[in-house]
Amino acid sequence: MVLPSTPHRSCFIAIIRSLTLALLLSPDSCHVSVYAFAPNSRRSSSPLTLRYSSCDEGNNDVSPIILPGKDFFGGFVRPAVLAASVAFAALSSQPTFADDANANAVSAPSTSKASAPPAYDETWTLVKKYSLDQKFNGQDWDEAYTKYSKGLDPSSTDDDRVMKATSNLVGSLGDKYSRVLDKDAYARIQKYDLIGVGATLMPDPATKEIIVGAPPVPKSAADQAGLKVGDVIVAVNGMDTAGRTAFDIIDQLSDNPNAGKITFTVRSGDESPRDLTLAREFLEVRNPVSYRVSETRDDGTKVGYVRIAEFNSLVKPSLEAALKDLESKNVNAYVLDVRGNPGGAFQSAVEIAGLFMSDKLATDVVDGNGVDLKFTTSKDSVIIGEKDPLAIWVDGGSASASEVLAGALRDNCRAVVMGEQSFGKGLVQAVYGLKNGSGLVLTVAKYLTPGGTDINKVGIAPDVSKEDALPSVPGFVPLIGSDTSRVDFKDVTQRMSMCS
Repeated sequence: MVLPSTPHRSCFIAIIRSLTLALLLSPDSCHVSVYAFAPNSRRSSSPLTLRYSSCDEGNNDVSPIILPGKDFFGGFVRPAVLAASVAFAALSSQPTFADDANANAVSAPSTSKASAPPAYDETWTLVKKYSLDQKFNGQDWDEAYTKYSKGLDPSSTDDDRVMKATSNLVGSLGDKYSRVLDKDAYARIQKYDLIGVGATLMPDPATKEIIVGAPPVPKSAADQAGLKVGDVIVAVNGMDTAGRTAFDIIDQLSDNPNAGKITFTVRSGDESPRDLTLAREFLEVRNPVSYRVSETRDDGTKVGYVRIAEFNSLVKPSLEAALKDLESKNVNAYVLDVRGNPGGAFQSAVEIAGLFMSDKLATDVVDGNGVDLKFTTSKDSVIIGEKDPLAIWVDGGSASASEVLAGALRDNCRAVVMGEQSFGKGLVQAVYGLKNGSGLVLTVAKYLTPGGTDINKVGIAPDVSKEDALPSVPGFVPLIGSDTSRVDFKDVTQRMSMCS
């Protein structure tokens, strides 16, 4: 999930793909999501990021967010965070803002002479570099630095005061999705860690070596082993990291996602490298995929129904297994149900689209500088060939990664969208870890469907209405909610063939 270190690319990939989304339900029944952006088609040398989104249109307060601990199915989600640092600008799969050199050149306003604590300075700088809104809500960002840092000095030890000032600074952007995370909230987000040891990995801006980019999560395996910011990760499980990106490392670990331990070869300063074997620990993550052969019709159509509840760290392998099983049972028509799915890992949406179509544009991600990064599906991952008709069910609870998937399949004439208008979440947020242990959630990009449609606040309109094709009961009602008998697959096939 990282792009090559070229101008405007480093920032988005900043977050290495370590966070896999965690779909959570907020106390007011509004879906809250934490995502990780990491498309396989891109590689970058920047750190990892997370994404947080909420459907609460009216929430404009700037207090630190408190993420609920459970997803709306009642189980704990264990997505992942590799690192949060540079920008992934929102899930960042890789929109990039500026090259590493230019990105690191941004400094606090000269008039202030960095007169505020480090967390405030870091936040100001990250917004300056990576915000999608480069007009900063119509204000001079240098003046905003001074305005909201009044009364602070670099040696301030009053964390509450510092974080309040930092929150007010971010709140001045007028963006409901951008906010400051206090240490507890950020620590909880860090639990969504694909590596599972509480370490944030990122490339060193100067040497490009993979380093520990932020303080390890307290009491995590990395923390207990004594890893420090700046320690160089020379190798992972015996494989050198030289010339590789953090995303490459995530890919390496994905080959054995259930491994209970991981070995880092670490170099601290001028010391000789040493091996540290760390226990991986994840919160319980629920398999988000359920499926069945829903019916066999008189005309020989055998229908496979597949529901994706969320795009967490298990979604791709679980879906691959489900589709292969259905194929072995001679299923020849499919319904993919993402109703009520508020999103998840952006990378997962792109990868899942690749199970149905090869080497196709999945989405465009555009950053605050207008840089357009295109994400395409892989060339060799197709399980369900184009001969099998595909319907994808959506509703008002289908958001973010669900919309990326639906838009990718529909705009490439690979599926017909059925149901109700989707939620309309087309913005990308990145989560950055600050050196004091707190975090910043910042809107850094927007995404467009392959056809160039900006679905933010609009959603994806279905090709076939709920009344014409879907069961009348909610999708979470077992068996009845997955009744596919009203789907006209001959019509689906015709629509796909006529699409252009």
